[in-house]
Amino acid sequence: MRWDTLSAPPDQQVPSGAAPAAPPLPLALPETVQRTFDTPGFVGMTFYEIHARSIINRVRGSGRVPFEWTVNPYRGCGHACTYCFARNTHTYLDLDAGLDFDTKIVVKVNAAALLRRELAAPSWSGGPIAMGTNVDCYQRAEGRYRLMPGIIDALSAAANPFSILTKGTLILRDLPLLRRAAQVTRVSLAMSVGFVDEPLWRAVEPGAPSPSRRLDTVRALTDAGFDVGVLMAPILPGLTDDAESIEATVGAIARAGAVSVTPLPLHLRPGAREWYAAWLGRTRPDLVPRYRALFRSGSYLPQAYQREVVGRVRMAARRHGLSPTGPGAARRLDEAGGATGN
Repeated sequence: MRWDTLSAPPDQQVPSGAAPAAPPLPLALPETVQRTFDTPGFVGMTFYEIHARSIINRVRGSGRVPFEWTVNPYRGCGHACTYCFARNTHTYLDLDAGLDFDTKIVVKVNAAALLRRELAAPSWSGGPIAMGTNVDCYQRAEGRYRLMPGIIDALSAAANPFSILTKGTLILRDLPLLRRAAQVTRVSLAMSVGFVDEPLWRAVEPGAPSPSRRLDTVRALTDAGFDVGVLMAPILPGLTDDAESIEATVGAIARAGAVSVTPLPLHLRPGAREWYAAWLGRTRPDLVPRYRALFRSGSYLPQAYQREVVGRVRMAARRHGLSPTGPGAARRLDEAGGATGN
């Protein structure tokens, strides 16, 4: 893969201050209601409301990952994280892995009703269901579509264990539902916070809540009685992998009340690789040669580099009284991402 600057195609560029017309329907999404909204948080975004035919997805190669079943109420993600490993899944819908992934969001409007039906099926095994393993179920679109309350209610009614990994502070809206579910089944919650550098957050994760707001959410969930882990991901070479950045991030995670931290150095699959490379070329061209060398063998960083960075996180975690986990579980979770988009 090349590390050249990549820009949005002319037909995807939006004039300043203008609300773009809704794009044509992707061939892979027939019989879909297409919507745009003029509220500030959704300018330039298109939502494709579909009635999914299934919602519980079995992860291919599940023996390699820490979960077997997933639910994904959305495809595409308004967090717009430049490095997101799930970007390439948008190409399955005749959409691109760059701007389309950030701005063209598929919404499974029947997710909750479909989940209730599938949980009640005699063939359902009752296994734990993971959410947030492909795209964030608490991205901004959830504030409008409110799919998660029905999903949590369905899981709670079936006493089916589940986990949620998110960057979204909107999870606090559903705290009463989560507490109710935890009375009848196992509920595992985790927040993703890769770094606490706020200028870098604005550049790399422009649609996601700030790291400080995410950590405030960890504290609120902890105070509500949940043991919350933090996925420290991604750790970015040349940007957040130094001892000072890691110490600041781990310290902030510990102060938020997390019970564990799981480090995950950056990896770049096709789709994410090109989009992140474009961002890096525009903003930090001095780092391009280093990235070219680090990723010359594929999507993952060299094992020696990963061991060094993970070692720094583990040492910081011990200093702050945190349980350092992984990177095995985190990497297995990440490797499952390409297989979880139903």
